[in-house]
Amino acid sequence: MANGFQYLLSVILIVEDRGPELRAMLEEAVGIAREIAEDYEIVVIDNGSTDGTPDILRALCGEDGLENLQVYVLTKREDIDVAAWAGLENALGDYVALIDPVEDDVAALPKLLEAAHTGVDVVFAQNDQKRPKSVLYGLASRIFSSAAHTFLKIDRDRELPFYRVLSRKTVNYMLRYDAASFSYRWLPALSGFRKVTVPYTSRRARPAHNFLADISRGMRILITSTAAPMRLVTVLSLFGAGMNLVYSGYVILIALFKEDVAPGWVTLSLQQSGMFFLFSLVFLIIGEYLLHTARLSSSAPVYHFSEEFTSAVITRRQRLNVEVNETQEAELLKAASLRVGS
Repeated sequence: MANGFQYLLSVILIVEDRGPELRAMLEEAVGIAREIAEDYEIVVIDNGSTDGTPDILRALCGEDGLENLQVYVLTKREDIDVAAWAGLENALGDYVALIDPVEDDVAALPKLLEAAHTGVDVVFAQNDQKRPKSVLYGLASRIFSSAAHTFLKIDRDRELPFYRVLSRKTVNYMLRYDAASFSYRWLPALSGFRKVTVPYTSRRARPAHNFLADISRGMRILITSTAAPMRLVTVLSLFGAGMNLVYSGYVILIALFKEDVAPGWVTLSLQQSGMFFLFSLVFLIIGEYLLHTARLSSSAPVYHFSEEFTSAVITRRQRLNVEVNETQEAELLKAASLRVGS
């Protein structure tokens, strides 16, 4: 793809303790962006790195560093979705690409933008390379996929990947949402904008799943996108109440028609264990709702930058200066010709 397309491309990279490979990573991103866009910016969100990554980024923004870098350093490590939202709120591009360098391959970006140029507003990148996962993770993954398909009508693999390209129209729509940092992952899939999924195979091996982090993210996606989990709470509660009522009738019948009640110990034990299991599920979902409500009601900012800095060389500014100088020169020549004619 030639760099003749008239748009500004924003490439958002979330980095966490990637110091040794940071220069090579950013050089590749700059090289690809330069080839596929007339103008570009590389928005780097340092997500609470502790290995000196901010110092490396500061050096890369110097006179002898890389061009068009916009660096934002988060005060502390946040969930990757919060870090991504911080990048979206500070990106200026007509198209915005979200990339996790650990999971995603920036080399697939030209393929995604080719799809975007067909009039699509949301392009999801589906990595065909499978990651190792345990039996327990596989079971939880299938449960979440079924819930996402049932409640949201979303295909988890095709419409919820982190790697995506969004049009400015889509980003502006998302910016209107309160607390979108907790819901931006599913918003494009349900927004009604034209969307497409582009498969690709990453050049590097994908790391293993983080079971607890993925469980938390999956619960948040379901809770922030639909009221179905709370409906499930009411159904479970109603079922539990009904079972207790039935069991009460059973106890009365045993007391009236049976003298030896010792055999009922097995039934009682099974009933108690089943009820405690149901109550545990109810408390789990209620706890997630309360946690989400507390996040929304908190007056504290979702994220905070400890520092911001940019590259010493911003090509957009240089182009703007050239355009202004040419305009001024044309106006001066026009004025001079008028004076000569008079």
